[in-house]
Amino acid sequence: MIEIKNVSKTYNGTKKALNNVSFDVKDGEIFAFIGHNGAGKTTMIKSLVGILDFDSGDILINNKSIKENPIGCKKEMAYVADNPDLYENMTAIDFINFICDMYDTSYEVRKENILKYAKMFEIEDKLKSDISSFSHGMKQKTALIAALSHNPKVLIMDEPFVGLDPKAVFDIKQIMKQMTKEGKTIFFSTHILDVAEKLCDRVAIIKNGNIVKVGSMNEIKGDTSLENAFLELGE
Repeated sequence: MIEIKNVSKTYNGTKKALNNVSFDVKDGEIFAFIGHNGAGKTTMIKSLVGILDFDSGDILINNKSIKENPIGCKKEMAYVADNPDLYENMTAIDFINFICDMYDTSYEVRKENILKYAKMFEIEDKLKSDISSFSHGMKQKTALIAALSHNPKVLIMDEPFVGLDPKAVFDIKQIMKQMTKEGKTIFFSTHILDVAEKLCDRVAIIKNGNIVKVGSMNEIKGDTSLENAFLELGE
């Protein structure tokens, strides 16, 4: 479970990127975080995963504080950025194993998961290739395999569908559904609102650093579409 409690973040002492943001993401839930460019989505996600410090408030990952126990929180989660910054001098399999090593993932678990996801994303024959030779989509698939191979309890993704082929998008959606059946937590940002509408249990909309609405998908969109609801709330 993710609990975000009164989180505020200011840049350069003047620009309020996050303004007293509060909401939670429950176990077994797929949660979408949406907003215009510059609304505060990436700032929130980077604060959530411990990359960016924030001015006030707290974030709890399965009852652990990201401020007080950042390592404990990071052991609970996996994070996939919108533009994966991987070690390009490594091969894909070396990078994936490097991530698994950090999480103390057993040989048996990582072997099973790496083979499963590499086959699913159709890159088994590329695992021994240098990441420097990969397209954006290939790097994104490598980052996803690395994130999934250690069986995270919480999966956090920033624009996970960008640059991926239709089959990979379908595969990710199936993985997310399976993870929530196992009681795991999924939190992601996206601009692809029709996907979010069909996939997610709940959604939060952020505008200028403020949460303008949070609730179940039906509560947010009502009798219209998520896209229409977003455009109305975002004006």
